Amino acid sequence: MTRSQRQRVLALTPRERLEPCWAELGIAPPHRRVRGPEVGMAMVRGRMGATGNAFNLGEMTMTRASVTLDNGALGHGWVRGRDLQHAELIALIDACAQQEALRERIDSELIAPLADELAARNAEASRTAAATRVDFFTMVRGE
Repeated sequence: MTRSQRQRVLALTPRERLEPCWAELGIAPPHRRVRGPEVGMAMVRGRMGATGNAFNLGEMTMTRASVTLDNGALGHGWVRGRDLQHAELIALIDACAQQEALRERIDSELIAPLADELAARNAEASRTAAATRVDFFTMVRGE
């Protein structure tokens, strides 16, 4: 699993779900904050029809944090909204995942199950949206 895939899963998983899963792993290395957590804004960009020219859709609140482990591994975390603890937890997991000894365990025991849950939630949301789909058609008059 790549670092960006790991970050995506961690950012999309609610903190209330992530904290107990992380605690079950029993990984608690000493660390210190390098930056934040701090709240800021990010510009969200969109594309008309997903293929057109990009345009500024608006701003979104984001929280970021950076932590370092005693061995020098530096981790970063970003999450939408104002959840300071969530951003710091993501940064800690990111720093731990940079250690070869912990990466496989984090990916297999933490990230993979959370990714499966995320995929299941997305599939359910897609099924719900598909159930409300309306197809429009035009009838041609025979004049």
